[in-house]
Amino acid sequence: MIDWTPLLLTFRLALITTFLLLVVSIPLAYWLAYSRNRIKPIIEALVSMPLVLPPTVLGFYLLVAFSPANGFGGWIDKHLGLRLVFSFEGLVLASMLYSLPFMVHPIQSGLSNLSPSLKEAAYVLGKSRWTTLRRVLLPNIKPSLLTGIVLAFAHTIGEFGVVLMIGGNIPGETKVAAIAVYDEVESMNYTAANSYSIVLFITTFIILLLVYLFNGGHFKRSWL
Repeated sequence: MIDWTPLLLTFRLALITTFLLLVVSIPLAYWLAYSRNRIKPIIEALVSMPLVLPPTVLGFYLLVAFSPANGFGGWIDKHLGLRLVFSFEGLVLASMLYSLPFMVHPIQSGLSNLSPSLKEAAYVLGKSRWTTLRRVLLPNIKPSLLTGIVLAFAHTIGEFGVVLMIGGNIPGETKVAAIAVYDEVESMNYTAANSYSIVLFITTFIILLLVYLFNGGHFKRSWL
């Protein structure tokens, strides 16, 4: 019989990561869409690196950074009492960094493609930047927001290398579905591996199908 704990942990991780990414990515995407700062290309390159960097490389450097023996990890452990290595909290932070471009890029693209007159009209009417973003710009890029949410959620579900490096394989704490599949394959328990895999396959397919049905061609355009 299938153990649902890794699957429930996976969906919990994906939900928390997606929500936090949405909060972080909206202001970041806004800045990337409209800023003319000279460091913008550097920030864009850093945001996009998880798209091309091997997950194990990113996971290794995050493992080093999060370790209590090093600066950042040691400061977090000492002052906040939070251990980021081999913990669910570490998985969340690592997942946010790894899935960041999948949330930022669609939102940035949506904002960049909006007519400048929308923002200018709001400013003329005395609206602040925050009000303009919240009441004018974001409602006009709903397809891009939905694309970012779906891609970040689906990408987090499919993570393996990064979560294995940071979280290890602790049942009920860091053992997500992708790691459970790997364990079952190593044990030659293909029936259990297939059970985990088919749940993930069906879940992601249904999510993407619903987005395409309700969002139409905007899904592809908002990502590109």
